[in-house]
Amino acid sequence: MPARGTRASPPERRGVGAGMSATFQNSAMVLSIGIFFTLIILGLASSLPATLSHGLVAQGVPAADAARLAALPPVSIMFAALLGYNPIQMRLASALGKLPASHAAYLTGHTFFPSLISAPFARGLDIAFDFAIAACLIAAVASLLRGRRYGHDEHAEAAHAVLGEAGDGPPAPDALESAQAGVFRAGGPARAGGHLMQRR
Repeated sequence: MPARGTRASPPERRGVGAGMSATFQNSAMVLSIGIFFTLIILGLASSLPATLSHGLVAQGVPAADAARLAALPPVSIMFAALLGYNPIQMRLASALGKLPASHAAYLTGHTFFPSLISAPFARGLDIAFDFAIAACLIAAVASLLRGRRYGHDEHAEAAHAVLGEAGDGPPAPDALESAQAGVFRAGGPARAGGHLMQRR
């Protein structure tokens, strides 16, 4: 069954409609990646610095060193998490040497950094999904406002009316197709009807 966007086009234009629909879908997927990550970064930037600073100070890291790590761009923090890289070991190498061995091992392990940024990352995901829900609702409303009548159905009815006025009895299938094509090309039933009368 053809998609609604394709059905809304005349039969001879459905290939063009399907191509345009695929083009817009592919472009939207590429753009959505940039929008998605931008919204996640905005959510990280709003709460990540304070979360990093408080978490590091709670583990005995000096406030100045914790503030320096918390000042890193949210983009670098996000991609470090996605790549499985812990920036604490590299950024706080001097401060880690002054901490107890158990604290240093915990800070550079596989649980502290992911659990510390999980709440800011979840906030960024909430913002991104809220935007996606709002966009879907707007698209649904726009789709409902289009109505349920297709333009090519109106042209087909006009072609039937032209053939009904031109002669008695049901029109032949080939004549109906010719009339519909004439309506689509000429832009109205009058010229299609005149063309059929000349053929007769």
